[in-house]
Amino acid sequence: MAGDLFGGDAPAEREGGATGPVPLAERLRPRTLAEVVGQEHLTGPEGAIGRMVAAGQLASIILWGPPGTGKTTIARLLAEAVGMRFAPLSAVFSGVADLRQAFADAEKMAAAGKRTLLFVDEIHRFNRAQQDGFLPYVERGTVVLVGATTENPSFALNAALLSRAQVLVLSRLDEGALGTLVERAEAEVGQRLPVTDEARAALIASADGDGRFLLNQVETLFSVTIEAPLDPAELAQFLHRRMPVYDKEGDGHYNLISALHKALRGSDPQASLYWLARMLVAGEEPLYVLRRITRFASEDIGLADPQALVQCLAAKDAYQFLGSPEGELAIVQACLYCATAPKSNAAYAAQKAAWAAARETGSLAPPANILNAPTKLMKDLGYGAGYSYDHDAPDGFSGDNYWPDGMAPVDFYRPVDRGFEKRIAERLAWWGERRRAKD
Repeated sequence: MAGDLFGGDAPAEREGGATGPVPLAERLRPRTLAEVVGQEHLTGPEGAIGRMVAAGQLASIILWGPPGTGKTTIARLLAEAVGMRFAPLSAVFSGVADLRQAFADAEKMAAAGKRTLLFVDEIHRFNRAQQDGFLPYVERGTVVLVGATTENPSFALNAALLSRAQVLVLSRLDEGALGTLVERAEAEVGQRLPVTDEARAALIASADGDGRFLLNQVETLFSVTIEAPLDPAELAQFLHRRMPVYDKEGDGHYNLISALHKALRGSDPQASLYWLARMLVAGEEPLYVLRRITRFASEDIGLADPQALVQCLAAKDAYQFLGSPEGELAIVQACLYCATAPKSNAAYAAQKAAWAAARETGSLAPPANILNAPTKLMKDLGYGAGYSYDHDAPDGFSGDNYWPDGMAPVDFYRPVDRGFEKRIAERLAWWGERRRAKD
């Protein structure tokens, strides 16, 4: 299905004048920015987009966010809200000639008193030279550029373009926003989704923040006659059977990535390679799979083998340099490295524990001995008093206290007795003995 979660560019009238059923996501496309769900931090009165609309003036922006979060729709509604001409381009299908034509059209419209919002989907697909081509037209105000990307703009876009555009980050749709989409779909169709409450929750969870994916699944359920509401197990079986026909990119999407993750965690390189192949052969986006493997390198390996994360990031660079299919071998290498590496979730567990402690302890100040004292007043107040410079201490270790007053030290990070973390554990034990001796 073409276009964005809430709209895209697929009209009811098809090419050549033929008409056909309008997809549910198209029928549910918001008519105003207020109807866009999940992005209130941007579209609300205090958000960057809300303020631009209120002022009636748009600056060039880059919309960065996951698939199915409303990037195309927001761009279209922005143009409507301030009375600008909306000109969409896709970096996947457009070349230099298309850009030249878009700029020429914008200059003609500007001469007639109509400004143009040039929306470029997947803008990170343009190379550096093509990105530079936007600069003079943005600077002259010929176009207001709104680019959409799922990739980190810091790496995907050049500095010159970033300096002329504000990056706005779209959120992954949460459970409430996805639930609203289901309710709108039910109101549009005029019937309740044929699933139990538990299956409804499972369906929303399976969307993983992607509203377009969710609405496609909902439309699949409404497209057939279901006698009795499906429970979670029946829903999973039904969608698994239907998805290859309805959306080949979603064939077992979440089941397969889960299988890959579990096989990696279980140190089975053969099964890991099989599930990786299943996803890539089915047409899954290679960088999506690599992102999940990279997350695995931190979550399930961590400091047991610090090179796992390095291997994954190197695979990303290799894939982006080589492209497909040559670059997929680098993803295979990262997958096999992670599957065969020693495992530890100590860093992952430490993060959760530390985050929980930070929320619970509120605004406890650091101890005075480690506070910076750049002024005389601060020194007189005791800032930095008694601080020990570790490099001057025996063995390069002072054993000072670095915890807030009123909070006892907590062992968030507990390395396992495997891989590189075994050496870290020995080092921590050595430091611990010296702290206790000092106390």
